[in-house]
Amino acid sequence: MTFVSCSVDERYVNPLFEVFDGGDFILSSYRDVEDDLTTMQIFFQDPADAPRAAEALASAGAIVGLDLKPETGTIPDEDWKLSYRKHFKTEIISSRLAVVPEWEVAQFKAGNPTQRILILDPGMAFGTGQHATTHACLEYIDELAVENPDRSFLDVGCGSGILAIAAKLEGFRDVAGFDIDPDAVQNANENAEKNGLADSVRFVRGDLCNKSTLPDVHKTGGKQFDVVAANVLGPVLVRFASEIAPLVAADGRLILSGILEEVYPEVHAAYTALGFREVSSKLIGEWRTGLFAR
Repeated sequence: MTFVSCSVDERYVNPLFEVFDGGDFILSSYRDVEDDLTTMQIFFQDPADAPRAAEALASAGAIVGLDLKPETGTIPDEDWKLSYRKHFKTEIISSRLAVVPEWEVAQFKAGNPTQRILILDPGMAFGTGQHATTHACLEYIDELAVENPDRSFLDVGCGSGILAIAAKLEGFRDVAGFDIDPDAVQNANENAEKNGLADSVRFVRGDLCNKSTLPDVHKTGGKQFDVVAANVLGPVLVRFASEIAPLVAADGRLILSGILEEVYPEVHAAYTALGFREVSSKLIGEWRTGLFAR
């Protein structure tokens, strides 16, 4: 197995996943608890693909303001498989919900028979619950489910589908998600199937720049959702505030995440100007997630 990799500060991990466009390449990441930096990696079988993979990673870095110099290496296939198991562990969200890799499900169930388990393919690092932004969103979903699960839920920019799948496992009644990337939509649907939710969670392609695609996330066009979560970059949340806001029903809740602490005031101002009020916020590392009410 061949790979290209580079190390970045944690604050750039989420932006890199957002802007990465590697075609068939899948970007992954891991961070050793004893290291201050996060390693970004792309794995592939054919060594001839190394220059193209390195260029894709460097291009993503340039978009977020980094001058990346990816390095190329090789590891035995078995070591590559085990490396995922080393860095993707069970993530406890609350006493009610945990994100569990497939190889740990049996052991986890034995010790936690009543806890809800969300199973994801760990081959895609972003959207596994380990990043601060995703973890905070999952905490809010869990809290809102305790408050009242009889709500509809929409995941804007669904990625792996983790937020929508969590919402359904927590008891939300009408759950959907959309993403501009068709590969993300496919991955989300596959993860829904892993959790036995293929028929109860809808993931489709949708584009905030093209409002005509958005009704596809509803059973009937024009429907709003009681809870909407958007875990994307802060500047994107600001730019598309006028498109995201109408998706939230009257008296609904809006979870906004993927926001660096210094950008949060700008996001806050954009949505309060549209009639939302902040209920609370969570700061994990340098990332702030806000819960807003309409």
